[in-house]
Amino acid sequence: MNSKTIFLNIFRWIVLLFVQIFLLRNLSFYNLSTPFVYVLFILVLPFRIPNLLLFLIAFFTGLTLDAFYDTMGVHASACVALALVRILFISVSLNRDAIDEPEPSLGNMGFKWFSIYAVLCIFVHHLVLFFLEAFKLSELAYTLGRSLLSVVFTMFTVLLVEAIFHNRKST
Repeated sequence: MNSKTIFLNIFRWIVLLFVQIFLLRNLSFYNLSTPFVYVLFILVLPFRIPNLLLFLIAFFTGLTLDAFYDTMGVHASACVALALVRILFISVSLNRDAIDEPEPSLGNMGFKWFSIYAVLCIFVHHLVLFFLEAFKLSELAYTLGRSLLSVVFTMFTVLLVEAIFHNRKST
């Protein structure tokens, strides 16, 4: 990774966490759907990032959010689960050595691949997040419904941000 990529990702981390903490924190629809746009940072980290570094970045991103949301490790656990699913999905669907693109973004990978990748990762993140938050199986239907609605809302915001800030690759 070069220094431009590192500074771009640090800037992206600061902006997405700022938006999540100060703008989207209290945005909730009837306590059923909450957007978590900060997951985009973990989703678009470069392909060639070492797995240990990815897990550490995901953990500290979640820990930072836990500090502001006053949730004790819930976001950190969900971000680590997201990082695991990201690693598994990319290793199954792509040959990382043969790919020319630097990061998995909407502009680089196309709508179909990116949307499947993002929905899967966001769904696992939200399941872990909401089940750890509820911490009981007696509210299984409510927690699953809340997860699904939040996945839809988060996916909409992630695709919107990706469509606005990432250009199509030139062919």
